[in-house]
Amino acid sequence: MNILFINCCVRKQSRTYRLAQHFLSRCSGEITEVNPVKEEIRGLDEETLHIRDHALYENDLNHPVLKWAVQFAGADMIVIAAPYWDLSFPASLKNYIERINCVGVTFAYDETGRPYGMCNAKKLVYITTAGGRVIDEAFGYGYIKALCANFYEIPETVCFKAENLDMPDVDVEALLKQTEEEIDRHIQQL
Repeated sequence: MNILFINCCVRKQSRTYRLAQHFLSRCSGEITEVNPVKEEIRGLDEETLHIRDHALYENDLNHPVLKWAVQFAGADMIVIAAPYWDLSFPASLKNYIERINCVGVTFAYDETGRPYGMCNAKKLVYITTAGGRVIDEAFGYGYIKALCANFYEIPETVCFKAENLDMPDVDVEALLKQTEEEIDRHIQQL
């Protein structure tokens, strides 16, 4: 299995990264990591958009501007690790999404204008943590789930989360272990 790990964790002691590593350690297959911050994946600007559009028009799937889209479309499973920041996820994940949303690579349109997916993945796993309030899935995971359903046609999405980790009198280790156990139960059912 070809597993694509999109690592949007920036802290060295990231709790989200810890949970992602727990999940990945229970998977078999080749894991390819993309770190949008380290790879300096930036949002699209006019010049980059022009280059991408030209590469798509020429159907040049080997062009470097399409690297992440081709990689995403070819993965068998996708794992995203993104902390819950400002009611959503880090901007680096949004930049990555802008780069992979490519007509003719990750999705296309039928004759009625309806998008359909071109991705191999049958499953996307979204892993997140929040220090404060309870996670509102609509703004983070919900957005990713909607992309999977409406563009990529990835049939299964699942979210693992640990929340309220920075609240007073909270046993952080117990909350993380609880999520790790949830991950283990999910893996056992596969």
